Amino acid sequence: MANDQKKPSTASRRDFIRLGVTGAAGLAMPAIWTSAKAASKRLVVRDSGGVYTDIYTRTLYKPFQQATGIEVVGVASGAEPTAQIKSIVETGAKTWDMAELSFPAVYLLSRKDKVYLEPVNLDGNAAVAKIPAQFRDPYAIGHNVYTTVMTYRSDAFKGGKTPASWADLWDVKAFPGRRALRKFPFDTIEEALMAAGTPTSGVYPCDLDEAFKSLDRVKPNIDIWWTTGAQCEQLLKSGEVAMASSWLARVLPAIDAGSPLAIAWDGHIYGPQAFGIMKGGDNVDACRQFVAFCADPKRQAEVASALAVGPTHPDAFQYIDAKRAKNLPTFPDNLRRGVRIDPSYWPAHQDVAIERFNDWVLR
Repeated sequence: MANDQKKPSTASRRDFIRLGVTGAAGLAMPAIWTSAKAASKRLVVRDSGGVYTDIYTRTLYKPFQQATGIEVVGVASGAEPTAQIKSIVETGAKTWDMAELSFPAVYLLSRKDKVYLEPVNLDGNAAVAKIPAQFRDPYAIGHNVYTTVMTYRSDAFKGGKTPASWADLWDVKAFPGRRALRKFPFDTIEEALMAAGTPTSGVYPCDLDEAFKSLDRVKPNIDIWWTTGAQCEQLLKSGEVAMASSWLARVLPAIDAGSPLAIAWDGHIYGPQAFGIMKGGDNVDACRQFVAFCADPKRQAEVASALAVGPTHPDAFQYIDAKRAKNLPTFPDNLRRGVRIDPSYWPAHQDVAIERFNDWVLR
């Protein structure tokens, strides 16, 4: 889960339980949404705040209001708010109409004892139909994709072979240099399995015994266990480490700013983000219109050109600068080399994994 770009930590997109239409045709709206009644509507959307609210306001919220007359207001939430959503629905508080969520959070809110989200019901939408199935759910349509990647200092491997996989991060003899991994099982378990030879198609369900055997092998060579995206970014930018697991949302802006960093795409760990609609809300139909709006490839291209995320609509790459496109997780060559986060795995296994990982780190 996933990815914090100078904002409240997007790590929360995957740590949630621990913390409790194409072109103009695709944007056309029924007449009711451009009427005076529509102009009085107001959607409140939970997002991650900071740069996310700023960019979503410019690329999604304001354009949707211009197209439909429906105002959209983003409100920040630092943690992926599954507990808060449950409270909103159970109490009828209707604080938010929608919330941006990872697919594990969508799973938690729609596959357990009670359903807290409205189904999107957009099967007939042309843009939604072109989004690959791995980015669609009955309760959410992914509008962008975050990822965790292996990042290295290009100036640390001048004139020689460069690291290309998690196995290379584990291989100290072939690729010497200081290393850093995340001090948390999410992503780190998957990385350990791939470093031990597990193919991307076999990562889930995670074999924890195999993962910890792999971690045992690399543990003596991990110089720093990072805990925040800002810390990891600084470690790489300063040269304190030569390679690390990292969130693309931290790495890509640093590369754009001139840091000598490079990305190894083999085995990157990615997941979609989507706007979930609160069950029983007053503006469900308008929310569905907004979800369809976010599926438009040109709209997604604007977001991906400003944030370190990949679009879910394949046609969006027609509108993204070619150089930038190659550094996004859903660029075709990158996407085929990654592993999609299983949205059902961590909700079911995270308690055991966190306890075991915390004990292992202290040994």
